[in-house]
Amino acid sequence: MNHSPSFATTSRPSNHLGDFDLVVVGGGILGLSHALHASDRGLRVAVVERDLHAVGASVRNFGHLCITAQSGAARSYADVAREQWLRIGRQADISLRESGTLVVARTEHETAVLEEFVQVHGAEEARLLTATETADVLGVESGEILAGAHLPLDLRVNPLVAVARMTELLRDRGVAFFLGTNVGAVESGQVLTSRGVLTAANIVVAIGHDLDRLFPELADQYQVERCRLRMMEIKAPTGRVIDPAIFTGLSLLRYGAFAELASTTAVRADFMSHRPELLEHEINLMFTQRPDGALVVGDTHHRGRVEDPFELERSDELLLEETKRLFGLDTVEVLRRWRGVYASSPMTDFLCETPLPGVRVTAVTTGIGMTCSLGFALDSLNSLLHSPAPTAS
Repeated sequence: MNHSPSFATTSRPSNHLGDFDLVVVGGGILGLSHALHASDRGLRVAVVERDLHAVGASVRNFGHLCITAQSGAARSYADVAREQWLRIGRQADISLRESGTLVVARTEHETAVLEEFVQVHGAEEARLLTATETADVLGVESGEILAGAHLPLDLRVNPLVAVARMTELLRDRGVAFFLGTNVGAVESGQVLTSRGVLTAANIVVAIGHDLDRLFPELADQYQVERCRLRMMEIKAPTGRVIDPAIFTGLSLLRYGAFAELASTTAVRADFMSHRPELLEHEINLMFTQRPDGALVVGDTHHRGRVEDPFELERSDELLLEETKRLFGLDTVEVLRRWRGVYASSPMTDFLCETPLPGVRVTAVTTGIGMTCSLGFALDSLNSLLHSPAPTAS
C-alpha cells in the first residue's frame, strides 16, 4: 500500500532489483527502527546497507539505553523506545537487563546534583544511595565515593547481538536486505545502488555521519560533523558482576536531565579548576559490562567535518587513569580498543527532513542512537506516511 503519490511505473530499468513500499538506506539501529515500524504496518520493506552487516556506531557503543538522563524530545523518544525494546527483546530473543544505572558521586558538588535530581524527578526515577551502598555495587572500598544514585528505568543490551538479531527478526518478517551494497544516489521513487535500482513510494535515508555523502546541502545546513570517540574493553577490575551501567561526575555534564540542573554548574567549575584536560577531551567516564565479564570503558569526543585519521594517545591514557582511580587499581588489563564515530550537530539532536517528495532524511546527531532511535523512527515514519502506526503487540 502506498501512502504518497506513486512514481512512474511505465518502464523499469534492466537492472531493477524490486519494487517496495519503503526502502531504507542504512542498516544501523535508526534504519532498522524505521524498517521495523514499517513492517509492523504490513508494508513491503527493503534495507540497503553498504557493509555485510552493521559495523558502525550501532555496534561500537555501550549498549546502555539511558532513559532517565534525557530531557525534552530525547526523553519522549527514549520512553517510547524503552517499551519498543522490551517488545522486540521478546520477539527477537534479545536479552535486556533491567538493572538501571548507578551514578557515582565523588565530590560534594556531584552529591548535590544527585540530591537535586531526586527532588526533581522523584523516587520512581532515582533513589539516593550511601557511599557504602555505591561502593558495594562496584566491588571496591568506598574511598573517594561520597554517595550514589540508582536510576531503575534504564536498560542494558549487548549491541554486538541486538542489531544482528533485530536484522534476523526483520528477515523472518519478509524484509528484503541488500547487504554489501553501496548507494550512489537517492531520487523521488528510486534508490540507485551498486547492484541496481530499487523503486519505492517512500524512502528513508539513515546513514548517520555519512549524511554529506548523499545530501551535502543538509549536512551544511545543520553543520553536521563527525564526532570521533575512543573506547576500550578491560578485564573486569574487581572480578565481579557489575549489573547496572555506571555513570560518574563527568556524565552529569553530558546528559540533559542532569546538565539543566542549577547544581551542575558547580560540577563543571570543579573540573575546569582541577582537571581541565578531562573537559578538553570531552571525556564521559562511564562503564557497562559485557556478558563475558569484560568492562566497556569510555569515552572521549573530538569533532570535525572530516574524520581525523590519527588517534590521540592521551585520550586513552586519561580514560585508563580515571578508571584506575575509580576502582582503586594500579594497573588494568586492556583487552581491545576501538574508535566510534557518530553524527554531531550544534543545531539539533534529531535531524528529520524531506528534501524530495517521498524521501525522508534522518539522523540522531548526538550519541544516544541506541536509546532513542526506536522512538524517533516511529515519529519520523508516522510523519512521512501521514498516519499513526497501528497498535503493535
